[in-house]
Amino acid sequence: TSEPAWWRIGIAAYHHSASAAFTDCRSALGCNSVLRMISAMQRIVMSVTELPRQFRWSYVPPLMVYLAAGISGLTAIVGTFFIKDYLNLSAAFLASLGFWVGLPWALKMPLGHLVDLIWKHKNYLVYLGAAVIAASLLIMYGLIMHTADMADILPVESWYVLSAILAPVGFVLQDVVADAMTVEAVPALDETGVPFSDAAMKNMHITMQTLGRFAIIGGTVLVALANVILFDGADLLGESARIELYGKIYLYALIIPLFSVVGVIIASVSRHQSLHNNPSADGPVAVHSKPKINWSILLGSLGFAIFSVTLGVTNIAYAQEIVFAGSVGIILFLMSRLVAVLPEHQRFMIIGTAIIVFMFRAMPSPGPGLTWFEIDELLFNEQFFSVLSVIASVLTLIGIVLLRPFMVRNSMAKIIVILSIAGAVLFLPSVGMYYGLHHWTASLTGGIVDARFIAIVNTAVESPLGQVSMIPLLAWIAKNAPENMKATFFAVFASFTNLALSASALGTKYLNQAFIVTREVKDKITNEIVTTADYSELGLLLLTVTGIALILPIGTVIIVQHSRFSTNE
Repeated sequence: TSEPAWWRIGIAAYHHSASAAFTDCRSALGCNSVLRMISAMQRIVMSVTELPRQFRWSYVPPLMVYLAAGISGLTAIVGTFFIKDYLNLSAAFLASLGFWVGLPWALKMPLGHLVDLIWKHKNYLVYLGAAVIAASLLIMYGLIMHTADMADILPVESWYVLSAILAPVGFVLQDVVADAMTVEAVPALDETGVPFSDAAMKNMHITMQTLGRFAIIGGTVLVALANVILFDGADLLGESARIELYGKIYLYALIIPLFSVVGVIIASVSRHQSLHNNPSADGPVAVHSKPKINWSILLGSLGFAIFSVTLGVTNIAYAQEIVFAGSVGIILFLMSRLVAVLPEHQRFMIIGTAIIVFMFRAMPSPGPGLTWFEIDELLFNEQFFSVLSVIASVLTLIGIVLLRPFMVRNSMAKIIVILSIAGAVLFLPSVGMYYGLHHWTASLTGGIVDARFIAIVNTAVESPLGQVSMIPLLAWIAKNAPENMKATFFAVFASFTNLALSASALGTKYLNQAFIVTREVKDKITNEIVTTADYSELGLLLLTVTGIALILPIGTVIIVQHSRFSTNE
């Protein structure tokens, strides 16, 4: 024929005619390379086209709630700059605050059981969460725009801590309902009433959780683009104009709770319609059986919440460590009760997977000091952070589509090992820039490969990795959830993995107490400098974090895989 050989090879391979493709290979230059390229292109095309084909309308309600979580990042950059410049809070204190901010996620235990008990009325928790989120945003607006008036009531730092804690409480209330809705959205039977196979169920749960990550990250894309526009020319603004811009962004953020409310309204309408129609594969057909009230969960969790709040407000020594130990003990007890009814092999496998995931998520971070360094020394401004957020969000969306087959084919243990190695390698540019890497690369490239160039490239490569670990984790939890304890099972195991973030916050606090990093802080009312900048110990902090994040997760995988808790989940 008149077509070139590479075209005939491509058409043959695309239609899975391997024999024809290899026949044409005899006369094609570089045939093996061409076939590998075509095979890779096929996998990409299949990954991109498979996800939309598996979409179900029953997935929409939880996706709306997840979208609200994604757009919550609208205020992240504003908060970072406001805290850095005007709140005299140390890096260790902010890391410590991260522990308390993460603690509400442990309340997913009783809230999950509560959702199972009030299944038909679970939407009210979303409404309550929306109100709490709005209160948090309004506090920050008042703190920025009416600082003196707010300071007459409480210290500025106390207002910030209150707002920081209210926000996760609101999102937890919404998230626990959304998690339960993701389990509800996946049907157990096909159109003919035949149960789906385990492989098909795993695939649908992976799809549901992938779309959930899409909704969250899609929300971050929207707010990142909004921040790029909002912060355009912010460097030219005077201090008062910039403060006014910060306040407006917190007002704009009041749209966040509306998305979750719309999601549960859609779910209510969908359930109402399904009562008048036969269940189909595109409707919310998962069956929910109301469990018996577990007073040990409800009352025990209530007592623990009161105990935690009491320790938090009284500043007792080692309050965080006491609360963390209590949280771990309670959740391990609840997990043991939930897995006790499972076969021994499955029980050990679940425990092994949970240990591996916990250790991976418990790794400490450098804390806010790295961001302060990037602002003060690398001169990253609000708009550039917004650009990085756009790049990270967009490439994460692309990455989770292209990496979906990798997540489906591989076990959590293998994924964790790969992500630990990749994470450590991709953290090295940040370490290098502290020691002047960007000056060296800029001198060699005529100023092209400077700090911003390195940050953009590193963000582009690193961005998909965080979600790669979350999607199979959530799908694994959903897949193993019993029929009559969907929300409880999801909440308990999600609480265990979320406690790893509390452990991460504690580790970050300890490291920031060992390596002191400070930035310049001005009193917003008097404009006096109350703290000076000192980044001399940041380099050792970054190196320590890199080593810990590489060694501990991989070591945990090796130990677990050589024990009776070995897992291929």
